[in-house]
Amino acid sequence: MNDDAPFHILGAERPGRWLITCDHASNRVPEFINGGDLGIAPEDMNRHIAWDPGAAGVAVALAEALNSPCILSNFSRLVIDPNRGADDPTLVMKFYDGTVIPANRHADSAEVERRMAALYRPYHAAYARLAAERRDRVICAVHSFTPQLRGRPKRPWHIGVLHSHLDSRLSLALLDLLRREADLVSGDNEPYDGHLPGDAIDQHALRQGRHNTLIELRNDLIADDAAQRAWGRRLAPLLSAALAECEKTE
Repeated sequence: MNDDAPFHILGAERPGRWLITCDHASNRVPEFINGGDLGIAPEDMNRHIAWDPGAAGVAVALAEALNSPCILSNFSRLVIDPNRGADDPTLVMKFYDGTVIPANRHADSAEVERRMAALYRPYHAAYARLAAERRDRVICAVHSFTPQLRGRPKRPWHIGVLHSHLDSRLSLALLDLLRREADLVSGDNEPYDGHLPGDAIDQHALRQGRHNTLIELRNDLIADDAAQRAWGRRLAPLLSAALAECEKTE
C-alpha cells in the first residue's frame, strides 16, 4: 500500500454491489503541505477536526462483511475536505471547533487548486470509477462524530443516519431497523443535516440515482480495532435488510 497515495482501495475485486467509503479516513498531511505540518498541535491533529477517528476501521470491516470494495481517503480533511463541493467555502478550513489552522490562513485560490489537483480530484476520480463498475451499485459512507463540541452539550446518539430529501429510501429503511435495536440511540439526520450540495454522496449517488446512505458513529464507541470490527459486522446485516426492504417496492 502506497503511503503517499491520496486514497487507498481495499477489495477492488470483491463481487458485492456495495461501495463502502470513508471520506475522512486519515489525518495525514502530505509533505508538500508546509513540510507535512499544518501548524497545529499533535493533540489537535488527533481530534475530530482533522479526520473521523475510528471510521476507517469500521468501513474496512463493513466492506469485508458485505464482500464489497472500500475506498479510504489518505489525507486530512484540514488539508482539503473531500466531502465538500469544489466551490464550498469550507473546502479548506481556516478555523474549526476552536482551533486556528495556521497553514490554511493564507491559502489562496492557487494553493487550493494545488491541493485539489494532488488530492481531491484523484480521490473522486477513483470513487467514480468504483461506483460505475456496477449498474446496481449502492453507496454507504462511514463517518464518525465527536461526543461533544467545545462549549456545546453532549450528543446523546450512538449512531446517526444522514440523508438528503432528494433520496431518503435506504436511510429511512435503515433507521427503522436501528430503532428496533434496544441498546442504541439513533439519530435521523443527527448530528448534522444530510443534505449538502456538492458533497461526496451528492456527486456519486444522488446525481446518478444510486441507493445511498451515510452513517455517523460516535467516535468514543469505535476507539479500538475490536470495536470497529464489531460495528462493521453489526451494520452489515442491517444494511442488507434495509436495501432488501427498499427494493420490495421498486
